[in-house]
Amino acid sequence: MTARNAAAWWRERGVIPSILVAAISSGYGVVLLVATQYIGALLAADPYVGGTQTLAMVTSILSSLLIGVAMFSAGIVTTNTFSAIVAGRARDIALQRVLGSSARRQRSVVSMLGLRVGALGGAVGAVVGAAVAAAAVSLLPRLVGLPAVELRWLDVSLLAPPAAVVLTTWAAAHIGSRRVLTVSPMQALGGSVEASTEQISARRGRHAVAIALLVIGSLGIAGGIVVGLSSPVGVVLAFFGGLVSFVGIALAAPLVMPPLLRLAGATAGASAPGRLAVQNYRRYPERSSRAAVGITIGVTLVTMFVVGAESTRAVLTATGGGTLPPEMAATLDTFTITMVSLVAVTGIVAGVGVANLLALSVAERRAELGLLRTLGLSARGVSRMISWEALHVTAAGVVSGLALGTFYGWAGAQSLLGSVRVDITDTSPVSTFVWPAVPPVPLLLIVVATVVVTTLASVAPTRSGFRVTPVEAIRASV
Repeated sequence: MTARNAAAWWRERGVIPSILVAAISSGYGVVLLVATQYIGALLAADPYVGGTQTLAMVTSILSSLLIGVAMFSAGIVTTNTFSAIVAGRARDIALQRVLGSSARRQRSVVSMLGLRVGALGGAVGAVVGAAVAAAAVSLLPRLVGLPAVELRWLDVSLLAPPAAVVLTTWAAAHIGSRRVLTVSPMQALGGSVEASTEQISARRGRHAVAIALLVIGSLGIAGGIVVGLSSPVGVVLAFFGGLVSFVGIALAAPLVMPPLLRLAGATAGASAPGRLAVQNYRRYPERSSRAAVGITIGVTLVTMFVVGAESTRAVLTATGGGTLPPEMAATLDTFTITMVSLVAVTGIVAGVGVANLLALSVAERRAELGLLRTLGLSARGVSRMISWEALHVTAAGVVSGLALGTFYGWAGAQSLLGSVRVDITDTSPVSTFVWPAVPPVPLLLIVVATVVVTTLASVAPTRSGFRVTPVEAIRASV
């Protein structure tokens, strides 16, 4: 990387959206920490519950878990983004190899780019998050009549989210840049490098790790459900089991997503753009799998909380003899709306990631798209092909997200409420089986919101593909 390129690092493809992902995650973390402080201060000032720290501790733990989920989502999105960046820069990296640079040196350049992205995004997000939190704390007493409380704005814990964002982004860039080690100098004559189906199938080490994580995570979920039959503590074990299993699913995405993409491809019909879209992710499944996993993350998390909350409502209603007290119903509704609103931030992160990956995909395929134009495909046909790809990715992500979210939501409710007796007059040591409650309207809203977000995310890449000319194929081959 030259001095000129080093000074303009933020102009590289995919960098600005990655900075936005880091900023959202950092600001989200800061807002959650300030909200935790604020709730704790309100509880301490309450004459009835002020003498106990239980509620404040629960709120703090919940806040930490939500921050962890946000970092996890941002980490996967950033890893996939840097994988796409490296694939698109394969020719430039190979040229550097020809000039004598080592593969490890090129990987350190990409890792340093991730560190810069994390540092800038983390700092901007922390400042914006602190400003939003300060405005909310000052306005809430006036708007809803809550008492004014004093907060510790210079608390060192507020530095935790931006620090975590920096480390997560750097680690994600380092992991995502591992393909640099496989770029040879001969690839200076070629274009972008995406793994084919055969190359993905040959990754036995990665597949073994993914299977191991799935098995360990599944055992954790099963253990949490068993422990939950006697104690609500089982939900903690189930939570970490779900996290580990989802990492395994993310690693196995290039194997898991193609079958779902092929099913979605059945809707493409016999049109040339539709058939080309299907062939694109059949030849290079990793490219489409990255975007589909980003959608899966957001849909899974929101669905998990919706199904978990609805299942909890069903158990509490049965415990109350078929009716739920209005106060408890209102509290549960408020909690559900709050949690879904907080988790929806991961959906925003996923949407930014999908837009970024689609844009990178079009950018690294300009020669291919130009060749299609040369062979007679119209600009509108190229645009429709990209739209079909986005539609198939969205369908695969939504279907997998709904299925995983329903399962995780049920597992969480079962591990939390398995020890609750539905029949309070029954004194026998029989535990409760929590049937998964799937509310159709919220799930329909999740599907509609996801389609809207991904449609908006695909507008810019589709327009970019529309502008590709046949000359692009000739220019790229020179």
